[in-house]
Amino acid sequence: MSRIEAARAILAANDRGGYTVPTDRLYPFQWNWDSAFVAMGWATFDAERAWREIERLLEGQWEGGLVPQIVFHAPSDDYFPGPDVWGVTHKPPTSGIPQPPVLATAVRFVLERHGAAGVERARAIYPRLILNHLWWQHARDPEATGLVATLHPWETGMDNSPAWDAALERVPTETKTEIRRRDTGHIDPAFRPRGIEYQRFIHLVDLFRETGWNARRMLETSPFKVADVGTNAILLRAERDLLALAEQFGNADEREMITARIARKEIVLAGLWDGTLGHYLSRDLIGGNLIPVRTSAGFLPVFAGLHEHVRVLAGRLEGWRARGIALVPSTDPEAASFEPQRYWRGPVWAVVNWMIARGLREAGEGAAAASVAEETRRLIGEAGFSEYFNPIDRAGIGGETFSWTAAIDLLLGEGEGR
Repeated sequence: MSRIEAARAILAANDRGGYTVPTDRLYPFQWNWDSAFVAMGWATFDAERAWREIERLLEGQWEGGLVPQIVFHAPSDDYFPGPDVWGVTHKPPTSGIPQPPVLATAVRFVLERHGAAGVERARAIYPRLILNHLWWQHARDPEATGLVATLHPWETGMDNSPAWDAALERVPTETKTEIRRRDTGHIDPAFRPRGIEYQRFIHLVDLFRETGWNARRMLETSPFKVADVGTNAILLRAERDLLALAEQFGNADEREMITARIARKEIVLAGLWDGTLGHYLSRDLIGGNLIPVRTSAGFLPVFAGLHEHVRVLAGRLEGWRARGIALVPSTDPEAASFEPQRYWRGPVWAVVNWMIARGLREAGEGAAAASVAEETRRLIGEAGFSEYFNPIDRAGIGGETFSWTAAIDLLLGEGEGR
């Protein structure tokens, strides 16, 4: 079986009827940003299936516009917390929090790849994207600062990042929900978040459930509140892609609204640059300070279209590569918090690499973009379609036969992102 055939086979094996699970058992439901990347992977060989992936994710969209982190299309005992813990009254059941909004980017990608054949599918999806981006504005940036707030590490997709350590210290460890972790039954606990972090994660779920998932009350009461540089960069990129869709499907008012948001976000995202560390950082919205931890998320403003500091960032990547570190580690290898095999505290993730490579290429840093893309392909070629990779010994770790890793390999295999 060729490498392309192997990647396609993983998507097919993880297909559960129009939606794709990240991998069997460990993640048995449909995840938001996973499915956006997976839709782009499907689009390399099956346009109909790509559109269906997006449509099935939107079955979970709330009336107010939230596209939740998880859609529980079918029951499973292999994952905690399940729909009973979230207590969300929606059919199908969902979690109550978002994930980084890659969806508009995915819709634009699939549409541009398949042209006329997908126009009506995209036209029907477009109002849902408008509603979702309005949700981000009203629920997470009601004062129109230009930076959206993140209230739970899970919302960032980069759950266990050391960038959240100090802010998480404010979150109590007591929970009303009994913690019944399933992940460590499938994966070596050394690769996963520690127990105390899970206690804080579930404390936040308990707290938000008690608000009835009321966006205003969640924002007011959460002891964890950050402006995640990754989420904000991905949202700015998604706004640009939404504007392109609005040129085709929207009206003048929608285009004006999106354009105004983009202009504001460009200014405030640029303000997350820290000249001392030479990196884009997240901001603690309770303490007010930039969080002095360099992570792979800090490269994503380039993906969002901010090119002012791209040479500094490209130079850092080249320095790491020259030392034999596989690109791009999720935490600075020189940091005390770097753990090369623990979830989001050091490992390389193919989806983040794809966004970084695409941003570098668009910024004119073709050599750096090619380095990241080639490193990603090499990791997958050597270690398989793993969930993530150790940047020191290049081992594949986490879940195996992982959908978004297969999707990214399909994209990079045809030169997309380089």
